[in-house]
Amino acid sequence: MNQEKEIWELRLYIAGQTVKSVTALRNLKRYCELHLKDQYTIEVIDLLVNPQLAEGDQILAIPTLVKKVPEPIRKIIGDLSNEEKVLVGLNIRPVRN
Repeated sequence: MNQEKEIWELRLYIAGQTVKSVTALRNLKRYCELHLKDQYTIEVIDLLVNPQLAEGDQILAIPTLVKKVPEPIRKIIGDLSNEEKVLVGLNIRPVRN
């Protein structure tokens, strides 16, 4: 039985290469590799380059991570340094070793 695995669509809003933005992206990539291996896409949107894109997802602070798919849409604000909070916020079941 070949079940299609759902691809998680994640969008990270940043404003330039600040320490918080770089840390958030690094943390996000690490969690995804650990818990969603080969099941995710990350779109990074720099609001210094495309400020108009903040409106669509109602971004009020940065960095902000938006989980588009699977629904429900979820948002997490900050540098994503608390792995447990991020996993719970995105409703990702941790991979147990």
